[in-house]
Amino acid sequence: MRRFERKQNIFRNKDALGESYRPDQIEERDEEIEEYMDALQPVVDGWEPNNIFLYGNTGVGKTAVTDYLLDRLKDDVADYDDVDLAIISVNCKTLNSSYQVAVELVNKLRPAGGEISSTGYPQQTVFKKLYGELEAIGGTILIVLDEVDSIGDRDELLYELPRARANNNLDSTKVGVIGISNDFKFRDQLDPRVQDTLCERELQFPPYDAPELENILESRAEVAIAENAVEQGVLKFCAALAARDSGSARQALDLLRLAGEIAENREVDLIERDHVEAARSRLEQERVEEGMRELTTHGRLALLAVVSKAAKEETPSRTREIYEEYTALCDSSGTDSLAQRSVHNHLSDLRMLGILSAYENRSGSRGNYYSYELDVPFTSAIEAMSDVLRLNSEIETIRDIASMNNVV
Repeated sequence: MRRFERKQNIFRNKDALGESYRPDQIEERDEEIEEYMDALQPVVDGWEPNNIFLYGNTGVGKTAVTDYLLDRLKDDVADYDDVDLAIISVNCKTLNSSYQVAVELVNKLRPAGGEISSTGYPQQTVFKKLYGELEAIGGTILIVLDEVDSIGDRDELLYELPRARANNNLDSTKVGVIGISNDFKFRDQLDPRVQDTLCERELQFPPYDAPELENILESRAEVAIAENAVEQGVLKFCAALAARDSGSARQALDLLRLAGEIAENREVDLIERDHVEAARSRLEQERVEEGMRELTTHGRLALLAVVSKAAKEETPSRTREIYEEYTALCDSSGTDSLAQRSVHNHLSDLRMLGILSAYENRSGSRGNYYSYELDVPFTSAIEAMSDVLRLNSEIETIRDIASMNNVV
């Protein structure tokens, strides 16, 4: 067995390519930072804070800019004796209701041992406990709710918090809510009353283009990568791949980091284009596998139906065509099929996970319908399906069909 030995031929500081790294300066978001600072200005002026709603795809800088500006804001308001600022951040990814978010906030504010149970209380009781904790802190409080779209349509807290003072639930404490969402449609799904308050100031973060991503990579590579350890054109290639896919800085950074790890494992001193290709293939398969972990059996069968259509070169496919493939797969696996409407919902979930692309087709008097196709390489999708579905003969048949059609 080989020994563990330190490798330092590629990376100078690999952590600088990680999600937790906070750069000294945010690249390529000057306009958004200016607009965000304007929205936060009332805090410095001593007034009640705005409620701010940010939306954009994953990896476009919403959370990074928020952390960066709130750190700056805390430092700057320290110069003013009449501003007492507290910031509370909660990631709502695993919290699917206002009740759960409120419990999480209460427990963040209470000392160890004083937490409340996540069940057993009426919702308004939890809200009152939260108001009590906020009032005990006093001053100005910004509550950051990252991935706020996870709470779905159970959005009562998003209505309650911005109106807490007006409804006499808080006396002197000034509360502002910063909602961060990866779902562009989430705002439209909110109760109109919530939209009027939570979305008081809206900021949209568009995807990065290739030159912007290349600048970001160059900035991070200076910190993360050893001198002369990146082949010319590699950063441009990483940027182009990420821009073409999602416009995500996170994706571009992950590509570079994993390409560096692959180069290290191959015991070479230079990150080359083929290392990036290998990294892209691995990340795409991981993305599918991660998304599939969140799916039910029927969600996986719906995806396999699209994969089967792709093997036959029949995508984009309409929902009803995918449904026919899905029911055949259910019959093969001895699984009772769901109604077409339920399968449509699974296809929508797969779209949200970035595994499928959807196209709305407008057909006049016949109404609108959606067509779906894979948004990841066929090979990545079929490999991920092989790992989680026990439909070996069906999957091998799909592989054979794909091979005949030269689908990759």
